[in-house]
Parts: sequence; structure tokens; C-alpha cells
Amino acid sequence: MEEVREKIETLRELIRYHNHRYYVLDDPEISDAEYDRLFQELAALEKAHPHLITPDSPTQRVGAEPQETFSEVVHHLPMLSLENGFNEGAVLDFDARLKRFLGDESPIEYAVEPKIDGLAVELVYEGGALSVASTRGDGRVGENITPNIKTILTVPLRLTPLSGGPPVPDLLEVRGEVYMEIDDFHRLNRIREERGLPAFANPRNAAAGSLRQLDARVTAKRPLNIFCYGIGRMSGDGFETYVQLIHTLQAWGLRVNRPHIRVCPSPEEVVRYCKELEERRSGFPYEIDGAVIKVNRLALQARLGNKSRSPRWALAFKFQPVQASSVIRKIDVQVGRTGALTPVAHLEPVEVGGVLVKRATLHNQEEMERKDVREGDTVLVQRAGDVIPEVVKVITSRRTGREKRFRMPDRCPACGAAVSRKEGEVVLRCRNRDCPAQLHASLRHFAGKGAMDIDGLGEKLVAQLIETGLVREAADLYHLRMEDLLKLERMAEKSAAKLLRAIEESKKTTLARFLYALGIRHVGEHVASLLAERFGDLEALSAATEEELMDIPEVGPQIAESVVSFFSDEDNRRHLQRLLDAGISWERPAPPERTALRDKTFVFTGTLQGMSRTEAKERITALGGRVSSSVGGKTDYLVVGQDPGSKLQKARARGVTILSEEEFSAMLEGESHGE
Repeated sequence: MEEVREKIETLRELIRYHNHRYYVLDDPEISDAEYDRLFQELAALEKAHPHLITPDSPTQRVGAEPQETFSEVVHHLPMLSLENGFNEGAVLDFDARLKRFLGDESPIEYAVEPKIDGLAVELVYEGGALSVASTRGDGRVGENITPNIKTILTVPLRLTPLSGGPPVPDLLEVRGEVYMEIDDFHRLNRIREERGLPAFANPRNAAAGSLRQLDARVTAKRPLNIFCYGIGRMSGDGFETYVQLIHTLQAWGLRVNRPHIRVCPSPEEVVRYCKELEERRSGFPYEIDGAVIKVNRLALQARLGNKSRSPRWALAFKFQPVQASSVIRKIDVQVGRTGALTPVAHLEPVEVGGVLVKRATLHNQEEMERKDVREGDTVLVQRAGDVIPEVVKVITSRRTGREKRFRMPDRCPACGAAVSRKEGEVVLRCRNRDCPAQLHASLRHFAGKGAMDIDGLGEKLVAQLIETGLVREAADLYHLRMEDLLKLERMAEKSAAKLLRAIEESKKTTLARFLYALGIRHVGEHVASLLAERFGDLEALSAATEEELMDIPEVGPQIAESVVSFFSDEDNRRHLQRLLDAGISWERPAPPERTALRDKTFVFTGTLQGMSRTEAKERITALGGRVSSSVGGKTDYLVVGQDPGSKLQKARARGVTILSEEEFSAMLEGESHGE
């Protein structure tokens, strides 16, 4: 029993330490998944030995105490945490447990919504005006952050009901989640790095660090947002369902995640929607780490009540983590298609986001030094969507003293040529045009889906083509013969014929795909399409000046200089001619007619209901307009769909014309019919 007691106390101290790192310092050392495992282990031990539970155990409270630098705010109704579930079985058990508690086997209706990864807050409105705002703190006492909350444009300072809607109550305590969108997070980190400041580990920490500033003027400069998801106390009549409550909060001017809240009549439907949200996770403009499942009928919620630290009527379905910790076994260097040398960490295999991760990028020497990454370090690794895993930060508290610093080589590890750094860049590059590593990466890029789309030209086959000398540049692919391919290992006649057919079919392409395939630095698929749209043919583009290129929205000095430099290079011009001589061609699209949309720039925010973003872009382009991904000085229109993001705030600040989806559709129809 003494060993059990010591184990419980050790876990409590460890969890308290990580609570402090997460809630107070906004600087976590472990992933959410690891924290959940520690918490579950403690909860299981306390359940097995209930006489060892103490009032100050982490299982009996939420989060950590507020910082002394903020005044305290007492929550009249505790802001509780949520019980976690990690699989389908947990959802089915949750449903069965509620039915047993109620003594009723009737179906329970649930409301399910994305679980936003942000900072929980409470907003108190008195007489319709915002009077005080606070963090969750330990669930009972939070920190007064009223001046900071007032800087968030999506937080109304006064509630105003819609015409004919329910009146705003005299007292309303609203619970919500403050967060930062992913694009805004990356933009903020770039600014911080340029100023020599440490980058935030993830959007949640960026939001928490921004909201908990002593100087509200700092918070005002940070792109924060909010979703409201519930209430504490409220005067006046109540509501029948959670969904009705959410709709009413929205009617009063509060921002809710209404488009993504779904009512599910059964636990099986709940599971299906949770899995759907997880599959769509990377498509959200903000980070979600799970789904929140709530009993929809509020009378049932009241009957079910609360446990010590969580409501009995709600469950958080946690997704696969996008962050985890691992140990760096060694660091080596990879050479990319532009000659860039990238340090790569080889890790103890760890599952991140449902994928076994063994390697993660360290970006460059400067980034490695800024994060102080060493061989042997325990690090936090992140993977989001299809993005290459990266090392977010070092967990310095786990250092043993045996870790080794890594220095970038002064010669290319693939060909032995000297490496150099261009003025103004942080990346080292191999300048040898014949470097086999560069050729390998260039061919893989050239044959990729968004480029020439040559099916069957995999990594191993590319390596063989280079090693045997059959291919020394992309144009050589179009001169391969059956007898050449049959000499390669594991290459049968059927496979060779299929590859040759794919190479032949790739000759008919588009200018945008061809430009992207060339691998011009800083020219991705989107920029390639902008260049193709503006110039229409290769000859006009190759003769363009930097000034002409920079006339295109989204093309800045760096891209313009790179494009001009590429077409000025004699070797590049020779290679281009070989590709064209091999038969690569494309049809030049007919120039769009002169319309009111000609040369107008559109930006989208939120979800369109009547058409996809791709369809909207195609229709704008066909009418001579352009589509940009961000609001800037050259933006003419912002089209607003459901659940708009921070682009709406920026557009208003710049005086950009804002269109609803209906107004946008009417504009398109009017132009299409020549009105």
C-alpha cells in the first residue's frame, strides 16, 4: 500500500507540474496524449483505492491556480472539464451509462460539435453589456482578462437581439473558447522570429499567451477569435435543447460554431460524425483536437448533473494526437531539388496523428540553433494533415548531459561539392548542377501529381534511372525506350509499357502544370497558375521583367527575381527547349471577355453553400478576375460564407467591399448574362 501511495503522489506532482506548464506558463513540455495517459493512470489508481483520494488531487480539480498578476474572478457555477473518450467503445459505454443512471432505455438525442483547441473563458453580460471576462483558472476561480477580451472583434461588447427574437436576459454568463486560426498563427510566428523572439509551439499556446497579457495593447495586435459553446447562470426563461440555446446565443450576437453542430439520434450516429470530423480535421482553418458530445435536451442534462470535475452529460471524443514526444537518435542532412541542405532528425518511432513517424525536419542550421536541438534530445514532434513532421521544441528538462550538438557540413553529403549561403538567406545550398540528390528530387517533383503526373515513376525507379545514366535531366525521360527499361532491375515488359505510355500521355498538359513541374524556386502550384493565367504562353513569361511580374497580385520581389533568374539561365533555356522538342504542349485558353470582374481580386472566407471554392475560382477566372488567398492592399472583394474567419476583420479594417454568398452569386450571374 505504501508503494501505491508513493506512486499516486508521484503522479500528482507530475500532473501538477505539467498543469503549471500548460495553464500558467502556456509552454507545455509533453503532448496532450501523454498528459491524458498520466491522468488516466492516476484516476485508475484512485478508483482502485478511493481512501487515498485527497481534495487537492488533480482528478478533483480543473487546471491550475490563476497567476497572481491578474485579479481573481469567482465562477458562480464551476467551469468543469470534460471526461475523455478515445474510441467507438467509449461512446457506446457513455450512452449505456447515461441510460442506466436515468433508469430509462429510451434513445437519447445528442448534439456533437468540433472541440476547439483554445483557451476556455467566461463572459458575463449584465443588462446586455459585457461587464467582466475571465479564464477558467482552476474551474472555480479564474483570472480577470476583461480588457484583453474587449480587444477581440468577434466578442460583442453589447448583446442585441434580432427583430422578433427572444429578449436578452438581464444576466447571462457565457462560456466560450478563444483560439487563433492556423494561418494567423504561422504569420505571428514569422513576425516573432524576424524580431528574434521565441516562436509559439502551436495555435493554442499562441492564443493563451496572447490573451493573458498584462498589457491589453499587446493582445489587441494578436489575431484572436472566439466560439461560444454554453452558459453558466442566466436570468429569465430557459431553453429546451442545447441546439436551441446555441441558435439563441447567435441571435444575440455571440459567435457560435453553428454550421458544424449536428444533432445525432443514436450513439452510432454520434460515432459516424466524430469520425467524419476527424477525417475533415486538416480542412478546418483552426485546430480541433476532438469532438464534444452533449445530451441535447437540457432537462436531461439537469437530471444527469455533474461529477466532481466533469458534467455527467458530456464526453470529449479525442482524436489521434498531432503532437507527441520522441528521442532524436541522430541528425543527418538531405539535399533537395534546389540544392537546399535540410537537417533531418531520425527519431525513436512514435505514432503521431495515426501515422508512425520516424523522421522530422529541422528546417535549417539557424532554426536548429534557435531551438537548440541536439542529437539525443527528447523533443516534441508535430504532424498536421499531410505536412512533413517537424520538431517543435526541445524538452530541456529531460536532458542528461550526453546530448551532442550538430553542425551543418561545408560540403554536399551527396556529391562532395562545396556549399554556400546566398546573402539574405538562411539555407545552405549545393551549387553543383550535376548533384545526383538534386536530380533525384527534381525528377520526383517533375513527375508528381500536380506537375506532369507521370504514374509509375517512383522513388526506386528514379534512383535506378540516375545510377544507370539513362536520365540526367527531366527531358531524358521522353527519350527512354523499351530496351532501356528492360535492363533495369525488376522491370517487366508490362510495367515498362505502362510507364512509357504514362510518359507519352504527360506530353499533353497545361502551362500551369508545366511551370510547376520545372521546379522554379518559390513557384508552387498556385503561383504557377497565376503566371500561366497572366502571360498565357512560355515566350511571353520568359521575356517578362521583375516589374511586370510584380504587377500580379501575390507575386512579390522574391518570386519575381526567381522567375527572371530561371529564364535568364542558359542551361535552363537549353533544357526547356529539349522538353518542348520532345513534344510537350498545351492549349492556350481563350482570353476572357471584357467584364466588370476583369482584373478584380476576390478573397473567400467561410464555407460556401451553393458551390465549392474550386468552382467559384473557375467562374471568377473565366470572367477575367483573380482569386487570392489573403486580404491585402489589392483585394477588391471579400466573399463571406458560413463561419467566416479573421479575413472578415481584416477586410473591414481595409475598407474592402464585402459580399454575401447570395450577392456574389448574383454578381456572377449578371456578368455571365452580360447584364
